[in-house]
Amino acid sequence: MALTIGVDVGGTKIAAGVVDEDGHIVENLLRPTPADDPDKVAETIAEAVLELAGRHDVEAVGLGAAGFVDETRSIVRFAPNLAWREEPLQKAVAERVSLPVVVENDANAMAWGEYRFGAGRGESHVVCVTVGTGIGGGLVFGGILYRGRWGMGAEMGHMQVVPEGRPCGCGNLGCWEQYASGNALVHEARLLAEAEPGRAARLLALAGGSASGIEGKHVTQAARDGDEAALTAFATMAEWLGQGMADLAATLDPGRFILGGGVSRAADLWIDHARVAFLRALTGRDHRPHADIRPAELGASAGLVGAADLARHP
Repeated sequence: MALTIGVDVGGTKIAAGVVDEDGHIVENLLRPTPADDPDKVAETIAEAVLELAGRHDVEAVGLGAAGFVDETRSIVRFAPNLAWREEPLQKAVAERVSLPVVVENDANAMAWGEYRFGAGRGESHVVCVTVGTGIGGGLVFGGILYRGRWGMGAEMGHMQVVPEGRPCGCGNLGCWEQYASGNALVHEARLLAEAEPGRAARLLALAGGSASGIEGKHVTQAARDGDEAALTAFATMAEWLGQGMADLAATLDPGRFILGGGVSRAADLWIDHARVAFLRALTGRDHRPHADIRPAELGASAGLVGAADLARHP
């Protein structure tokens, strides 16, 4: 069975793994990301690939990179958390490992992994929304990964949902991810704890008594413990998420939404709210089929698995 290597390159860690044709990880390893030096990033990726290739007969390498990847799947034009600016990553790694290499946006790789081996199986039109610090996304239509004319499609977290709204790291105002992401969840929880500390007793206790100390893990734990403010923060985030998916459905008409990313690990706390909000905002909801909404299945390995599989489709 043909083996490929998938590499998920994040701002703090590089995860590499050998993946078979059924999406199973045969072996994987982690390395810290030297985020401020592009050459060292390429060298660290290559070292991980060569270590794995020394123990397995692999045919190609797929790299999932958090940034804008060009239409040739070789150059990272910009990455917000790494020192990549017009970085020829494909060439830099291929020269070091002497294997075919393709580069893909990490959210696209995650979407492909879920489509092929996870929550997207059996559905030909899939929208994957990664809900983490911000919002990323990937689109698979008719079994084809949609990348856009210049490889930069599906940056759905930067749809403007509130004109003149909250400032976003991308430079615009009112982007979707400012209202429906992990950062948005924490923002909402802090506001609620400051305004109504009586409803946020457990939340504040977990955060050491200060609203400014609230982190995502505190919101999740407090919600599981029944804290009213934490539960309200999740419901508010989910409301925004559902409304945004309804807007996407009006344009793209997918059969399924897959919700991944770090916040999806607590999907049991908010996904029903998102489904209700989606149906409430869906255009023509009484006269059309409804896309189903599911949590991702592959967890943190989705990007690695997807990148490895995309290496089979140069």
